[in-house]
Amino acid sequence: MITTYYLLHVIGLLLLTATSFSALGAPTPERRKKALMLTGILSLVMLVGGFGLLGRLNYGWPHWVIIKIACWVILSALAGLAFRMPKAKGLLSLIGMLALAVGVYMVYERPF
Repeated sequence: MITTYYLLHVIGLLLLTATSFSALGAPTPERRKKALMLTGILSLVMLVGGFGLLGRLNYGWPHWVIIKIACWVILSALAGLAFRMPKAKGLLSLIGMLALAVGVYMVYERPF
């Protein structure tokens, strides 16, 4: 069962990242509805996988989990922000990359 949650979480992360950065690359109005629906669904898949792992592994609520949740919120909001602020896609890309880097660091190092 842990493998299922792990796969849901990682596959959700990969696809959510791809969809968010795709929206940042070409934020056209005709792509908006589909991109926002897809990022919402993938965000939910990632959330279910992450909390499933958290529950199965009995980690509780360490600080690194709270930071990962903040990174997830940022990544989930990128597509919506890309369509609202198409001129700021460079800054949004940088924020997205930083959120990804911090999230990956938190899961592997668990510094707190």
